[in-house]
Amino acid sequence: MGGIHIANKELQANEEIREKEVRVVTADGEQLGVMSSAEAYELAQKKGLDLVNIAPSAKPPVCKIMDLGKYRFELQKREKENKKNQKVINIKEIQLSPSIDTNDLNTKCRNASKFLSKGDKVKVTVRFRGRELTHAEIGEVLLNKFAEEVKEYGSIDRPAKLEGRNMTMFLAPITQ
Repeated sequence: MGGIHIANKELQANEEIREKEVRVVTADGEQLGVMSSAEAYELAQKKGLDLVNIAPSAKPPVCKIMDLGKYRFELQKREKENKKNQKVINIKEIQLSPSIDTNDLNTKCRNASKFLSKGDKVKVTVRFRGRELTHAEIGEVLLNKFAEEVKEYGSIDRPAKLEGRNMTMFLAPITQ
């Protein structure tokens, strides 16, 4: 019953088990005790099932008599279910300048509100050019005003921080 290897290649089954002695457990969880791997394999063959090494690091290794195809299918099904339950969080970036006009700021706030309502995080960046960097407090005031505008959709995840010529702040969506 060697055949094709599907999902887990690290899962040893049947003839692949090289240990001399193994502890054998049935599919129901009943302990059959320690026996030679050849003996355990013959027992599994009689029942029409596979011998699977489920705990190779144990002393002696624990092998279970079960249907390997069904077990692999269950593993794949579980992995697919776990993947389905994961939520991917995207980070959208909005860039501002210290000399931004009111209407432009309102437009950027509206866009940020859309992103936050969809469940995305927003990275708001103020870019300083030339001598604007000497007045970094203008950027901080701008970011705080921005956060105030979108406070019903998101909250400050990371406060404003100056990194080189950019000041960044992260906004996280408010969970309902």
